Amino acid sequence: MRFVLLLLVSIAIALATGFGLSYYALTDGRLFGAAQIGPWISWPDLGSSAPNPYSRGHLTREAALQLGRAEGLKFVATTDSAGDALDLSCAYTLLGHVPVSSFWTLVAVDGEGVNLAAPGTDLALRSSEIARTNTGAMVIQVGKTLAPGNWLELAGSGAFSLELTLYDTTAFSGFGSDNDTMPTITRGACA
Repeated sequence: MRFVLLLLVSIAIALATGFGLSYYALTDGRLFGAAQIGPWISWPDLGSSAPNPYSRGHLTREAALQLGRAEGLKFVATTDSAGDALDLSCAYTLLGHVPVSSFWTLVAVDGEGVNLAAPGTDLALRSSEIARTNTGAMVIQVGKTLAPGNWLELAGSGAFSLELTLYDTTAFSGFGSDNDTMPTITRGACA
């Protein structure tokens, strides 16, 4: 009887571990095909002709049209650089550089993928519209409160994600030692 009980417990642990790792791989999966630079996460294999099984599962779960690997790469941040979840009641500052690319866009979306740009504003901030510092770094203010300089004005409440899409990029290609840097995300004042 004791043997049967140990066997059942072992099977339950194996099933829970297997289902848990599968769920993790399909929802977050940074250990299984995703690449992370600071708070920014990307799935570089999604646009390839033969993505790995974990990337394919993530793509199926997202049900979104992906760019081909030669076309671009999307990075998503759900936390700031300190690891705290992004919240629309707070203001944020993005500071730094992005990997070499011909063009990029920055948008904020909610959990269902709905764009959170304030009514009457552009849906995305584009690289062609950004004023940069003397070093070439970008400083972008993100939030609902008016901010000087580059500002992505948002509306709504609750958690959100930032999506930075690089078009025609060499990120993760191995060209250039500083090519895989991303801007930091710093939380400012919260309402």
